[in-house]
Amino acid sequence: MCGRETTIGGVGDPEFVIVAGHWGCDFLVSGLTVAIMNGTDIPWMLLVKSGAAVSCRPPLPFSLCPNMLRLNRSASRYCDGVSRRSFLQIGGLAAGGLTLAQLSQLSAAQGGNRHKSVIMVYLSGGLSHQDTFDLKPQAPQEVRGEFNPISTNVVGLEFGELLPKCALVADKCSLIRSCVGQRDEHSSFQSLTGFTMGDVQRNGTPNFGSIVSKVQGATDPVIPPFVDLFPTMQHRPYNSTGAGYLGSTYNQVRADGEDLASMKLRYVEPPQFSSRQQLLTTLEGLQRRADAGQYDDVREDYRRAFDVLTSSRLVDALDLEREAAEVRERYGKGSPKHLGDGAPTWNDQLLIARRLVEAGVRVVTVAYGFWDTHGNNFGHLKQHLPTFDAGISALIQDIHDRGLSDDCTVVVWGEFGRTPKINDKGGRDHWAPVQSVLMSGGGMPMGQVIGSTDKTAAYAEDRPVHYRDVLATIYHNLGIDPHSYVRDQTDRPVLILPEDAHPIRELASTTVAS
Repeated sequence: MCGRETTIGGVGDPEFVIVAGHWGCDFLVSGLTVAIMNGTDIPWMLLVKSGAAVSCRPPLPFSLCPNMLRLNRSASRYCDGVSRRSFLQIGGLAAGGLTLAQLSQLSAAQGGNRHKSVIMVYLSGGLSHQDTFDLKPQAPQEVRGEFNPISTNVVGLEFGELLPKCALVADKCSLIRSCVGQRDEHSSFQSLTGFTMGDVQRNGTPNFGSIVSKVQGATDPVIPPFVDLFPTMQHRPYNSTGAGYLGSTYNQVRADGEDLASMKLRYVEPPQFSSRQQLLTTLEGLQRRADAGQYDDVREDYRRAFDVLTSSRLVDALDLEREAAEVRERYGKGSPKHLGDGAPTWNDQLLIARRLVEAGVRVVTVAYGFWDTHGNNFGHLKQHLPTFDAGISALIQDIHDRGLSDDCTVVVWGEFGRTPKINDKGGRDHWAPVQSVLMSGGGMPMGQVIGSTDKTAAYAEDRPVHYRDVLATIYHNLGIDPHSYVRDQTDRPVLILPEDAHPIRELASTTVAS
């Protein structure tokens, strides 16, 4: 039908019609150019809304068709390249026509594989390590504070008394008590990039999740590689960083803004997809008229493809009503209300993070709580640590119970620790020389303590671990060499982390990443 235009369907016909053809031509579907590439004799199928105008022509250069959707049998690549927004384009293109079976088959081929992932929980403001994971009961009263240590299920390891649930999953964690190298600055930048805020702003250093997106891409065409659950916080440096010199293609999808609306496919009118049964009936009719052997898998392929358009797996992951009540109860609820100028202690986000990595997301970042306790340190911790204890322990237990412990790395940390000496307001001030970091999963050895601090928890005494080594460990667990290069928007190679950053030897996973 090259060079001719045909109107698909008409009055009384089904809402959707399937057009069959062969690879190698461009099809115009109501103004949208669909490039059917890799010319072969293998047939393709196109789901088209009844009444749409369809014409076929020889392939045109992409430059002449800026709104072209390219379909390639070996890989899906859209007009802006494989990007975090490829899954969003499904909604925008579906109304005009889309090779849904190809998308579904690619999704099945990729989505069935296990993938490596990370959940980073950033503790905005800096948590007091002396009152949580590194108590000093023999220190003077002005240092040791109000809380007593309690035993965990790892012999010889003690946590603070407000963390009894975390104590019960200590065998599923590794604790770094000697994390060093961070600067005294109230920002998420060092945790998210491995560099200070000034360095990031000057050099455009990307968020580590954006680097993962660039290097590894998406696990599935309809799932972004990097989802950011940070809320917008009043203290702006707490907020998540972007893709920097990699370009906006590799920015995270933010689940509290415009991107969430896009996830819900708001550009697709629901009536256009309201009749699944009618669609399936049409497919069954096609099967009856065709050689059964040739179309054995057509119905299931299109059923799955139609589901991609009508129920986003990503949005499903954000819907906690789909989660078992007992699981939600174990996580605890917390509150979406912001604390101070930082984040809320909202445990739903921890559960959503787990659901997102199960859906295929590679990197999920969560900002959790507000721990800048210059005053009333102990009162604040008494109020909020029990919520932290419930949520973090549930997340750690969950990734092990659900078979994710070899693949999903969990890291819980802030921008620094707190001062050994309690101030005259009953608080602890900023303390950059050392902090504690909790890690779990990722195929790492668990139930160990790495490093130690001196008698007042002021400085690393044994086995100092630079904070960039934590990020190097994350990259390693994901299967990315932290000393490899990524190319910026100008094609300039840039080292991911400095040469002196190395995976933590006690934690370095030996499992094969994907």
